[in-house]
Amino acid sequence: MTQFINNFQEIPPQCASIVDILRDRICQMPHTQAFTFLEDGETQELTLTYHELDRRSRAVAAQLQALGLSGERAILLYPSGLDYLTAFFGCLYAGVVAVPAYPPRNQRKTPRIQAITIDAQASVALTTTAMLPTLQSILTLLTKQGNFHWLTTDNIAQGIEDSWQQPAINGDTLAFLQYTSGSTGTPKGVMLSHGNLLHNAAVTYRLMEHSPSSKFVSWLPVYHDMGLIGGILQPLYGAFGCILMSPASFLQRPYSN
Repeated sequence: MTQFINNFQEIPPQCASIVDILRDRICQMPHTQAFTFLEDGETQELTLTYHELDRRSRAVAAQLQALGLSGERAILLYPSGLDYLTAFFGCLYAGVVAVPAYPPRNQRKTPRIQAITIDAQASVALTTTAMLPTLQSILTLLTKQGNFHWLTTDNIAQGIEDSWQQPAINGDTLAFLQYTSGSTGTPKGVMLSHGNLLHNAAVTYRLMEHSPSSKFVSWLPVYHDMGLIGGILQPLYGAFGCILMSPASFLQRPYSN
């Protein structure tokens, strides 16, 4: 069991990856509420326990494995919400390298996404059923590639998670690629391993003086490095609850939140 010494949470010895951390959480606290998303920024809630996050992530992973995509790169194109979390962890569960990105809403925003997809050598895009038609129509360069897959993760058949096979990953395994905004040039990717993420989480936990009773609130975009590493991975590592809201909801009513 994880030990807490001088407000420093040691990395459990059996945990060499982010996948191991989440699997450890479902052993220790499966029905504890992990993430809550406020749809309207205030009261309309969607929640995930560690058990449900694990189950849905395994379902995404099993689908990726069935498509033979383990070891490939996947670009994530989601609106704010919990679907992004299950897609992200689903990639890690499948040994697929996640590539967080902001879903374009019009043709003007497509060059950045296409540049990231090409640079990352992504072979699949993960999104929702609602967003798929728009994305396919504006990301024509990707749509025309015969070997490029589109996968919606909010309509995966129940029960497929039972076919998930845990991949052989460790601290040196590449977890995801974080790209720069591209505001001053072509976006550039940074390679982050599971070991990088665990070390960062442990140091952040200590320096921020977090504890198991901490609570975290984040309105940062989940595709942003701080929104993902600070707002998602830190609460997971620290085993404390996290409340999420969309950036738009926060900016519209910052004081009411």
